[in-house]
Amino acid sequence: MSISRLQQIIDRSRRIVCFTGAGISTPSGIPDFRGEGGIYHDNWDGLTPEMALSRSFFYLHPEKFFELYRAHMLHPEAQPNAAHRALYRLEKADRLRGVVTQNVDGLHKRAGNRRVYEIHGSVWENYCMDCNAFYG
Repeated sequence: MSISRLQQIIDRSRRIVCFTGAGISTPSGIPDFRGEGGIYHDNWDGLTPEMALSRSFFYLHPEKFFELYRAHMLHPEAQPNAAHRALYRLEKADRLRGVVTQNVDGLHKRAGNRRVYEIHGSVWENYCMDCNAFYG
């Protein structure tokens, strides 16, 4: 589909829902998981990303879990890009009903969107499992 055809569809639409994944955040400098520079190509101290980020590894080795989590999952320098900002403009115009994303980077919310459904949560919204205290 051409960009102009997509623009025509968007211009005529009033109830848009957008599904996003890694592709929307790579221009912001966040590598996709499986692409070059992504977490599947990083050094996880002999572990797979699935092992290092698992609940059982968290319980057994919390210090190492957080060391690896901070090294591989956080990208504080990343900023929302033109695509994030375009979705915000659509929501502000009350045409975008929601963004459903697989991303954990929080860039949709940082762009201003409020109707964001983060399937896998966010690395910037953490809660203590014992007392429910919030940690950014």
